[in-house]
Amino acid sequence: MNNLAQESSPYLLQHAHNPVDWYPWGEQALAKARAENKPILVSIGYSACHWCHVMERESFEQESVAAVMNENLVCIKVDREERPDIDAIYMDAVHMMGVRGGWPLNVFLMPDAKPFYGVTYLPPQNWVQLVNSIRNAFENHHTELTESAEGFAQSLQMSEMEKYGLQSDGAAYSVEVLDAMFDRLKARFDEMDGGMDRAPKFPMPSIYKFLLRYYDVTQNPEALAQVELTLNRIALGGIYDHVGGGWARYSVDGEWFIPHFEKMLYDNAQLLSVYAEAYSLTKNPLYEDRLRHTFDWLTLEMRNEQGGYYSALDADSEGVEGKYYVWEAEELKEVLGDDFDWFASLYEISDAGNWEHGLNHLHLTKDIEIVAKNKGVYFDNFENHYRETLQKLHSHRQSRIRPGLDDKILASWNGLLLKGLVDAYRASGHETIRESAVQLGAFLRDEMFKDGTLYHTYKNGKATIPGFLEDYASVSEGLVALYQITFDEAWLRLAETLLDKAISNFYDESDGFFFFTDEKAETLIARKKELLDNVIPASNSILAHALYQTGTILDRVDFVDSADSMLDKMSRLLNTDIQVGTNWAALYCQRVAPTAEIVIIGPEVDDFRKDFDRFFIPNRVMAGTKSTSNLPLLEGRTAIEGRTTIYVCYDKTCQLPVFSVEEAMNLLSKID
Repeated sequence: MNNLAQESSPYLLQHAHNPVDWYPWGEQALAKARAENKPILVSIGYSACHWCHVMERESFEQESVAAVMNENLVCIKVDREERPDIDAIYMDAVHMMGVRGGWPLNVFLMPDAKPFYGVTYLPPQNWVQLVNSIRNAFENHHTELTESAEGFAQSLQMSEMEKYGLQSDGAAYSVEVLDAMFDRLKARFDEMDGGMDRAPKFPMPSIYKFLLRYYDVTQNPEALAQVELTLNRIALGGIYDHVGGGWARYSVDGEWFIPHFEKMLYDNAQLLSVYAEAYSLTKNPLYEDRLRHTFDWLTLEMRNEQGGYYSALDADSEGVEGKYYVWEAEELKEVLGDDFDWFASLYEISDAGNWEHGLNHLHLTKDIEIVAKNKGVYFDNFENHYRETLQKLHSHRQSRIRPGLDDKILASWNGLLLKGLVDAYRASGHETIRESAVQLGAFLRDEMFKDGTLYHTYKNGKATIPGFLEDYASVSEGLVALYQITFDEAWLRLAETLLDKAISNFYDESDGFFFFTDEKAETLIARKKELLDNVIPASNSILAHALYQTGTILDRVDFVDSADSMLDKMSRLLNTDIQVGTNWAALYCQRVAPTAEIVIIGPEVDDFRKDFDRFFIPNRVMAGTKSTSNLPLLEGRTAIEGRTTIYVCYDKTCQLPVFSVEEAMNLLSKID
């Protein structure tokens, strides 16, 4: 048992029995390195990381390898999900070294925590050789290593404005600029299999979010066609768990066939939002099915008793990647009986396997009804029978040894899920989804927000690690969305409180962006800002959306101005490399056209709101009450003659009040 035994992170606890003398990140380990004048190894990963498990099994669990590490290094293990601030710094460092980043991330530091070398996965013989070389260089070329580490540290401290060449553009928002952004993105579309033209293929929700909003502004059919192609393939392909629901992290191929089997909360949270918006626009029943199925999976496997959601399911079970999810034909025959033949035809199941080692993975490229008709296996009541067959497989699969669960709860990812649940409820109208959203909001408020501080992680009844910008941003955006399906002003005021705290403790007046870490947080070798969107959007872009939404509802001009200022500085980068800023570009779409302010007052406020939510209206905010309210959008407005009344405003200009959703939609259609 090493120094990780008292940690709460599932990833760190996985390594607690390694013969490596691991330490968690902290002063004890750093002081040891200084006192013994040893180089530091910071090894960063996460619990659902397949290659992290492989390197642990091959190297960190081996006594001979551990002996070399313990003799030559001070070894620190970091959960990247628990300490994204540390991960961001050292990931940037290895990129500067010319190393393609990824996890496991192994970075070697001088005793003052400045990096000089980094690698990802290495097999054991190469790893031992590297550790010996590192110690040799530390002893015999110390001056050169010190100079190299100092250079990397200085580069890490470069401002993001300088690094990315950001500056205020000052140009008015225009559809022409949006068209140029779309054209640059379109050049990288995979128009056969969906997504972008690369493999492996990762779901990129902020790209689809931008395309949906761009379509809303321009009605460009190419944008909608690419979204539908991509979402159809992701919904039908092997990256989706046809039996249990939920999406895996990415597809190792370009056809969405075989996934890297871990399931991450952040992917599923964002995909709920995207599929919900796409369903509102297209009414494709496939999208609603995936919403409901994924919600059921989240409820069954990822939710704790208080309403928060766990972080991830591992790719591996019994030490084998994907074993929980794939099938041998013989097993399917035993489970399905008379239903095997038609089911095997649909999914191209065979004794030889449709994947490798005689294994079959469930994967489609077209809607199940079309496939069944094309293969001649469609019959009366097919869809119900098909669902019952999947349920039979699900019940059987439950008896297997399950993948490992990372049961820490992250505020940031739960904030993304809160937004996802809200969007799923809006699109589907299922009250159980709204109830879960409210319960999640209460969990974040009651368990992770203490004495004015939002905490990053929660486990074993305790919230720890003061929140990062990603926590304040994601939770705020989720809360302002939650207000708009409940009209409970407490959620809106909590969002405002979190945004005020972000401005107070994270804001950098020198450039108008926000640091990733609180001004009171542990001092590291650099204080970074996260500006570029990736699989998870940048914390600054999420915050900009939250500031804009909340500021519009509360008439907080400072919030809106802050969002606009950040977007203005990002605009030039969006015009050159749109893929790194699609969540920013989605906000740009909202600023090109006026944002509709929809206010509902009267006894049927919730029924009217629910009716509105059936429609795809991405550029709107909603406020409502049964009686009266002091909120800026509601102040002084009443239910005329006791009838539920709708007020539609934009750019501080209001239309005449109306008394039906149909009339209000007619007003909205006239907004230019």
